[in-house]
Amino acid sequence: MKKAEVALAALSVALLAWSGAGCAQGVVDFGSREYGASCASCHGPAGKGDGVLVRHLVSKPTDLTTLTRRNGGVFPSQRVWETIDGRGSVEIGAHGSREMPIWGLIYRSEDTQPQDLHARNRIASLLDYLARIQQK
Repeated sequence: MKKAEVALAALSVALLAWSGAGCAQGVVDFGSREYGASCASCHGPAGKGDGVLVRHLVSKPTDLTTLTRRNGGVFPSQRVWETIDGRGSVEIGAHGSREMPIWGLIYRSEDTQPQDLHARNRIASLLDYLARIQQK
């Protein structure tokens, strides 16, 4: 029994040292990273609708920095979630139809967690980032 207690203590110290080293390296902004990987090519690096693929799109991408202003001063979390998730409506404009949703289907297809947990976390990170880049 004594060996198990020593092993548990050693493991606890190792975990604390490892987590401390991770914290010392800085905080990762998952929302910003997800935006850069999934959204910036169309919506632009700053969310203004001026991404590098804009000339290839049928409709100009939305300026994502004005969502709050265009929604009476309140960030439209539910509407943005449903647009990204792709399950909310039949047609979502430039993002296509429900038969071919852009990110929700991709996020869910890559998800290895039960009940779309990873996909939900990715969308939640994006919502947090988009709420932070709103124009004042």
